[in-house]
Amino acid sequence: MRPGRLTARGILGTFGGMNFGLYSSIANPPRGEHLDRCIDEVIAEAQLAEASGFDSCFFGEHHQDQDGFLPSPLIVATAVAARTTRLRVGTSVILLPLHHPVHVAEDVITLDLVSKGRVILGVGIGYQPADFRAFSVPMEDRAGRFEESIEILRLCWAGEPFSFRGKHYTLDDVQIRPRPYQRSGPPLWIGASIDAAARRAGRIADGFVGTPSTGLANATHLAEVYKEAAREARRPAEVIQMRDAWVARTRAEADTIYGPHVMTAYRYYWDNRLAEFRNLSAGSEFTLDNLSPDRLILGDPETCIAEFQRWQAATGASTFLLRLRHAHSGGPPHEKIMEAIRLFGERVLPYV
Repeated sequence: MRPGRLTARGILGTFGGMNFGLYSSIANPPRGEHLDRCIDEVIAEAQLAEASGFDSCFFGEHHQDQDGFLPSPLIVATAVAARTTRLRVGTSVILLPLHHPVHVAEDVITLDLVSKGRVILGVGIGYQPADFRAFSVPMEDRAGRFEESIEILRLCWAGEPFSFRGKHYTLDDVQIRPRPYQRSGPPLWIGASIDAAARRAGRIADGFVGTPSTGLANATHLAEVYKEAAREARRPAEVIQMRDAWVARTRAEADTIYGPHVMTAYRYYWDNRLAEFRNLSAGSEFTLDNLSPDRLILGDPETCIAEFQRWQAATGASTFLLRLRHAHSGGPPHEKIMEAIRLFGERVLPYV
């Protein structure tokens, strides 16, 4: 928990010990060129985040995206782990139904050893048909493959001999070596945007990651669904909120720098009828002013502090993952992201 300090608006004291991480979408629209430069930028952003007081950084997975969305988050996480010393590294999310769980378990063990126990594995079932076509995996099988894979991951990390009989995977007399650096295995988080996924996270995961584009009311509802399922399963509950967020000297400056990039992402979600945007019936409603309340954390440092506190009070989140870099626009520019990381570190993180 970080100590309270004096600000221009008075004492903003300890408010629940929030942790903060970065989530980076690594892509470069429209054709995915110069991704080597994007990777260098993301590594530099992670290093600055560590120096500025952030706790973690996360990367996602997609396939066949025209913008070149980087498909192998564990490799990027390994590069970041090699260039940092304290920052936790992880995925949010690996599309688990696309991969053999033993292979994922061994890759995660390797990264856990490389990073000396700094790995968090975030997984999801996926939603884009192109991802599943690339691996010849039927989308209708994703939930079953996902739950079997979670069970196999934990068996692999336990380091004992096991066999497994499921609908999708059959394993005979398997024992995975070496063991993870984290003796019980890395924390396993599940990303969820609907009730069924939140309940699944409560039953079988160590944490629930809320989607960044959902509003506060739905985020609170999903967190409650997750926590109730965790109580029923007698599992500890940890709520993580991924948020689209930006800090600047003024709200107008934040709107100018970040607004066009987040709205490009939201336009993609709206065009593809994602659940969070189905209630928007007319293009005239699709403005930053209409979408930002109870969805974006955006503005000057004091506003961001108050919003993080409000979101924590409503959802019970212990960790916020900030999506500063967007795949659908490729921005904001690297130098602006670096400025925002510094400002978060100097004017926001010490006060929450």
